Amino acid sequence: MQTVDGSLPAIFDLARQRSLSVTSSRLELQPPPENPRSFELWLQHAAGRILFQDVRNYALERIQPEAAADVRAAAVKAIDDAVYGLMRVIDGVSGAIANDTHAVELSVTVKLRDRKAQGVIAQKDLGDGDGMCMGYHDWIDGRFGEDVVAIPK
Repeated sequence: MQTVDGSLPAIFDLARQRSLSVTSSRLELQPPPENPRSFELWLQHAAGRILFQDVRNYALERIQPEAAADVRAAAVKAIDDAVYGLMRVIDGVSGAIANDTHAVELSVTVKLRDRKAQGVIAQKDLGDGDGMCMGYHDWIDGRFGEDVVAIPK
């Protein structure tokens, strides 16, 4: 996929600007909001930020820089489709194996931990949240909620 002038679409420039090599461990967590609803959303956005930093960006970094524009575009689409598929599994839209008596499904929990006391302050099963699929559409554009989750260290 190329623009009319033959340059790469904006997604490639955006990907480079987002510091792809920065994993979530190189981000500094910002204080959570005090409002309970804002806190719940912040925690879910934090999970999205981790997944996008450590899963999506990891895959984007592995696209060969010398690949033709159409190959790169196809690779980006495949990565984004796979990440969206993961969001569907986390949301419980898909991803269960069942029979008449049993079912196996995944559960992904996001936790806010106190590093000094080594305890869990709060946790949320993402399948019971507002929807990872809904968050995906903002996260893919680099928007991780109204309350800042993290900044580069």
